[in-house]
Amino acid sequence: MTGFLNQTITVDGKTIKYVLYVPADYEPARPWPLILFLHGAGERGADGLRPLGVGVGTAVMAAPARWPFLILFPQCPEGVNWNTQEDALLAMLKQTQHDYRVDKDRVYLTGISMGGYGTWNLGARHPELFAALAPVCGGGDPATAAGLKGKPIRAFHGDQDGAVPPERGQAMIEAARATGADATMTMYPGVGHNSWDKAYREENLAEWFLAHTQAR
Repeated sequence: MTGFLNQTITVDGKTIKYVLYVPADYEPARPWPLILFLHGAGERGADGLRPLGVGVGTAVMAAPARWPFLILFPQCPEGVNWNTQEDALLAMLKQTQHDYRVDKDRVYLTGISMGGYGTWNLGARHPELFAALAPVCGGGDPATAAGLKGKPIRAFHGDQDGAVPPERGQAMIEAARATGADATMTMYPGVGHNSWDKAYREENLAEWFLAHTQAR
């Protein structure tokens, strides 16, 4: 089966719903790149579907040929953030790698707002898993940047963002650069919190991901 597939996984006795996007031309004869997408606070819940309505999900629906990836869409429960969901995220990734032909050297991490924070955090905690990161309108703790050493990072932010001040994203870029990360920031003039519509429609973003493989 291909398309947006409803999935479940049990972690610590709790059954969690999520979605896996499988491209129409997927075939297991070759390994496929994978994107893990972390949504924002507004998509939290337990239906498993709300994360499709923002960010990567809508970009794929608009132009599927531009996204030749397996894409994981987990959902964060109400009242918490992605920092509490590490075990579930790693379990989903492991399950997908078991069920599908995933290129472990081309696994990418991206997210918006709360998920932008999650991208910075999870990427720094598990640099061995991700070949490149693309946080959108997120920030983080610059003290964690040591884990980003040498990592390709492409961040996006609106310069009029009132929810997550762009200075928070820029601080993470500067901290990552100080460790030797190849980190860049695209700042959208006149754009508020929703910088994801522009970010995931950047013509070369998918190609940028694919240009990077995990160093072993």
